Amino acid sequence: MKRLENKITIITGGADGIGKAASIRFAQEGAKVVVWDMNVEKGNATVSEIVAKGGTAIFAKVNVANFNEVETAAKEVFEKFGQIDILINNAGITRDSTLKKMTTQQWQEVIDVNLTGVFNCTKCVASYMMDRGYGRIINTSSVVALYGNFGQTNYVATKAGLIGMTKTLAKELGRKGITVNALAPGFIATEMVKKMPEDVLKAMEQKVPVGRLGLPEEIASAYLFLASDEAAYINGAVLSVDGGITI
Repeated sequence: MKRLENKITIITGGADGIGKAASIRFAQEGAKVVVWDMNVEKGNATVSEIVAKGGTAIFAKVNVANFNEVETAAKEVFEKFGQIDILINNAGITRDSTLKKMTTQQWQEVIDVNLTGVFNCTKCVASYMMDRGYGRIINTSSVVALYGNFGQTNYVATKAGLIGMTKTLAKELGRKGITVNALAPGFIATEMVKKMPEDVLKAMEQKVPVGRLGLPEEIASAYLFLASDEAAYINGAVLSVDGGITI
């Protein structure tokens, strides 16, 4: 039997990068995947790829920073499938700049998507999970939340905030059958990262004890573990998947 057989899974930012890898992997494990993303073209392409391989997936254009959009989208998922089992809060953006040069708009845009977006999605989806007494919520933090990063005050603040949010929600929702955990990826070789100059990529690799960048599929595997029954007693944890860079 597949590990997520017929589990209804929402993956935000599921159209590309780590989110796409997770969408494909979860579908392979039997989940019915709902991809929420702002990129319609890539979102539909990801769904088409899943369906072509025999999986079940649908796409919806959702701005996680907009509570009303999220509330409506969550209701549509519930009305279609009758349940929501897993929420992967993967959507995130960067607007990098040093504190001196960072605009209030750059600050707010990242806060709205990376932090408020997770609040919106979790609040709207958790109510359906509580009614059934079962749920898995996984928030995507980052290793930079653990040691900071130059030029990313806004991004680091959101990712550190997610760790605190995860631990608090784990306490609130654990007794209701819902586990809440966070994943902290390190340097991952997404398409965006691989477009960086070769010397920058080499420098990044040299910082990692295992000597390479991580793969989106490796983060997807960690998501899968935390969403599976094997992780039923893991709650409020922050799992670093970073090749040892935080050692």
